[in-house]
Amino acid sequence: MTTPDFSLLETVRLRRPLVHCVSNLVSANDCANLALAAGASPVMAQAPEEMEAIAAASDAAVLNTGTPDEEKFQACLLRGQAGVRLGRPVILGPVGVGASPWRLERAEALLAAFTPSLLRVNLGEAQALLHQESQEQGVDSPAAGTPAQRAETARRLARERGTAVLLSGAEDLVSDGDSLWKISGGSPRTAQITGTGCMLSVLCGVFAAVEEDILTAAVTAAAFWKACAHRAEALAGERGPGSFRAALLDAAGTLTAKDCARETQRL
Repeated sequence: MTTPDFSLLETVRLRRPLVHCVSNLVSANDCANLALAAGASPVMAQAPEEMEAIAAASDAAVLNTGTPDEEKFQACLLRGQAGVRLGRPVILGPVGVGASPWRLERAEALLAAFTPSLLRVNLGEAQALLHQESQEQGVDSPAAGTPAQRAETARRLARERGTAVLLSGAEDLVSDGDSLWKISGGSPRTAQITGTGCMLSVLCGVFAAVEEDILTAAVTAAAFWKACAHRAEALAGERGPGSFRAALLDAAGTLTAKDCARETQRL
């Protein structure tokens, strides 16, 4: 059974892997700072012309299709293909894929061109990729769905796309199409700030950069992010979402492997 391997956090901080993020305008700064806090070295290159060179230099890629345009989709396509060709992990976050027919069409073109190591989605995004009635509201997925619905959606998306899936939410689910792993905990306050799903995608890339098994990397990333949210809730106290956002970075930069293991044991 796949379980979180928090020793990977120490490996990340020792190796400082270079993680390439094609991010979106809303969360780029938070994603870069989170990668740094966790111990990795982020590069936020977006120009299609440099995708080959960046792919050759980096240990993992995190492709986020939020705030999209044609140039960005071209960059994601080139970077995804290069990563697969080099045998390095590629995390794809099709943010808000159900927000418009154009966005869904372009995301599906990416998936036709290369198979990512992992798809990181919320319920609405997964439903859109499965051509089901989506619960998306812009880039958000306000409907939580039943546990059975979420589990079947994660499994089906993994089977249909032939890759691992991390379906995020109050309870994160990781699936390879057959097995399913559940990661609980965290804090409901993550819903008060934008970009926490994007940041989880980055953590998947951070851990995948030092762990060949993508399921272990995804489960560890999800568990680490839940531990960060729980710690941030305590650090922020009664203060508002701005303080909680800063506390998330503080937690990511100070939690140790032993701290994370203790958090997981409490759940």
